[in-house]
Amino acid sequence: MKTVQLAFATLLILAVPAIAQRPAAPHQPIPKSGPGPLKAVPHPVEPNRNYSDKAGHPNVPHVDGKTWVGHDTGPDDARYHMDHAWAHGHFTGGFGRSHVWRLAGGGPSRFWFNGWYWDVAAADIAFCDGWLWDSDNIVIYEDPDHVGWYLAYNVRLGTYVHVEYLGM
Repeated sequence: MKTVQLAFATLLILAVPAIAQRPAAPHQPIPKSGPGPLKAVPHPVEPNRNYSDKAGHPNVPHVDGKTWVGHDTGPDDARYHMDHAWAHGHFTGGFGRSHVWRLAGGGPSRFWFNGWYWDVAAADIAFCDGWLWDSDNIVIYEDPDHVGWYLAYNVRLGTYVHVEYLGM
């Protein structure tokens, strides 16, 4: 009888970590690649632009399949001009969906993961309102239109913002 009780107690102790784990949060499909350079006529900058291209889509820049909704203002968009592009060097940690990074803290003005520091473009701060700065997974893509900027894609939300690499 004591052996059965001991076996049952051992089974309960071993099962606790499995029960305590919460299920993984659902996430959006991670884009295979970032946006290509804009080849069409740039979309004019609008102060209160609506990014919801379809019913149920967020009203912030997001990725719909292969389309980077909102990344269409072209290279002359003054909101993303940098006087000193790459002032802190180039990010070399890896790009695209094979490099998923977990945010480790901070906020839009300064956040980090894996020892690398970043900030969100002032024009995009409102677009990352729902980001969890201590736990969301993001993917970094190069921005082909805005020199000095990268795009941080939030895996949980399917949205993205322009970010600047601040170094290690």
